[in-house]
Amino acid sequence: MSNHSADYEAYLGRFQAALGDASVGAFIKHQGRLIKKLDPEAFAPVYREYMELATHYLEGIDRGDTVNDLVVKLIRDHAAELVLHSPV
Repeated sequence: MSNHSADYEAYLGRFQAALGDASVGAFIKHQGRLIKKLDPEAFAPVYREYMELATHYLEGIDRGDTVNDLVVKLIRDHAAELVLHSPV
């Protein structure tokens, strides 16, 4: 991740705007899923994996590749956990 601190701060802003006040580690229902407010150390690998999966997915769509349903599910799950809009 190029700028871990800025990405985490953006996550905190999205979390606050969408879900309100919650302590780090608290669980909240979001997009039909129970998500945990992540600390910086837990955020980093989830964000990195989301970015890799979403990039791979979008590149595959551009090439006309067949998309595995598991990849779509992972992208949606990570997007919900990161309080992002899923590209799928």
